[in-house]
Amino acid sequence: MSLVDGSIKYPVSVAVGVMIAVLGGLLALNAVPIQLTPEISKPMVHVSTFWPGASPEEVEKEIVEEQEDYLKRVQGVLRMRSQSRDSMGIISLEFAPGTDLTGATVRVSNKLDEVRSYPDNADRPVVSTVGERKLVLFFTGREHAGENLQKVLEQREAELSAPIQMCDALSRNMPAELNTILSNCLVHGRRNFVDVAEHFPQECRHVLKALKVVYKNDADAREQNLSPEARLQFHQANSGPVMEALHEWLTRQIDDRLVEPNSGLGQAIAYMLKHWPELTLFLRQAGAPLDNNLCERALKKAILHRKNALFYKTDNGARVGDIYMSLIHTCELCHANPLDYLTELLRHPDEVSASPESWMPWNYRRALDGLTVSASPETTR
Repeated sequence: MSLVDGSIKYPVSVAVGVMIAVLGGLLALNAVPIQLTPEISKPMVHVSTFWPGASPEEVEKEIVEEQEDYLKRVQGVLRMRSQSRDSMGIISLEFAPGTDLTGATVRVSNKLDEVRSYPDNADRPVVSTVGERKLVLFFTGREHAGENLQKVLEQREAELSAPIQMCDALSRNMPAELNTILSNCLVHGRRNFVDVAEHFPQECRHVLKALKVVYKNDADAREQNLSPEARLQFHQANSGPVMEALHEWLTRQIDDRLVEPNSGLGQAIAYMLKHWPELTLFLRQAGAPLDNNLCERALKKAILHRKNALFYKTDNGARVGDIYMSLIHTCELCHANPLDYLTELLRHPDEVSASPESWMPWNYRRALDGLTVSASPETTR
């Protein structure tokens, strides 16, 4: 009997076989970790222009549209998006993967110089880049974290907009002279509920489920490789209602006296409410992280070094240790070999001193290739 005749004679068996095959394929598809498309971070250049007191309509007409007329001619731009807000306009330019951000920034700045004029009280545009680089700096001393940060910010160009400072809510992290946009670590707020979940399981489960949705949304934003502005809009649409409902629930627990304020749960709720604006900066500020986990992981490097070195004898010894920790951990984040990188720096001190920006962990190999090419003898015929 042929396959066709058998299929006609036993239709139920054929249908069951097909269903089993399809089900097996679906299970295999979910079980096998295959990534069909690689994750690519596209270089971005942002142009931010501040015009105090201006409405979004005024910013759009007087600044953003003028800038767009020139920026659309920048070589290598794949996509251009703009946002006009109260007192501020932002234009985001997306370039192809692998684009030299330094050259792209120069091209963008040159085009901005061609803009004929700006409103009288508008600031000059600030050009910033978003690429694939992560930089780690370690500072060891008797000062607190906020005081160390102040020393770093003193080296920053004054015309740049205020950076985001992510930290926990300890007062010593926030000296009054710091000119930063403060963001508090959501993990610290979450941890307070985890610590008392055994005694208040139902209430803590409610909070943890809400925060789980927020972190799921942030993971989705990373998977979609959203720009900071697009990530902000994504969180506002998907995490905003969740956090608003959570805030109402937390407030009701205190106002309706459903929780003893001095209990562990009451203190956890009080912490969240007290620092709510800083804990939810990611709903208002593009690029604001949810937590301080990146720095928490970096601290392990300092603890390991302290253990191996058995502390520091002098301030200069601590400074040298900070330099090496900063270079080594930055290499790891850039997927560069720390030993090879440090060796090449010592082998080429003159070249590093003349052009330090060409000898970063992410591009030093390109500088080495350039030295090799220039040192090669010319081929003659």
